[in-house]
Amino acid sequence: MNIQLHAVHFKADSKLEEKIMEKIEHLSHYHSKIARADVFLKLENSSVNVKEKVIEVKLHLPGADLFTSQNGHHFEEALDLAYDQIKGQIIKHKEKHG
Repeated sequence: MNIQLHAVHFKADSKLEEKIMEKIEHLSHYHSKIARADVFLKLENSSVNVKEKVIEVKLHLPGADLFTSQNGHHFEEALDLAYDQIKGQIIKHKEKHG
């Protein structure tokens, strides 16, 4: 699987990048034909001083694209939510399409 990581308007920490790559790579256990994953990291203003961390994941499967966008106070929290959400979508897609 080809994984493209895009940090929008900031430089992501290498530990965070590693964790994201590891988590996204693990999704191939649920569907072996994931061609590509695009992961976007964004900072979103939610109040005066606090920025919400947003992770968007788009998976390209044969015949379908799956997408989730999750946010949290930390990227790790948003990553866990996004992983669970996209994993569920993969499982549903596989049940429907074999």
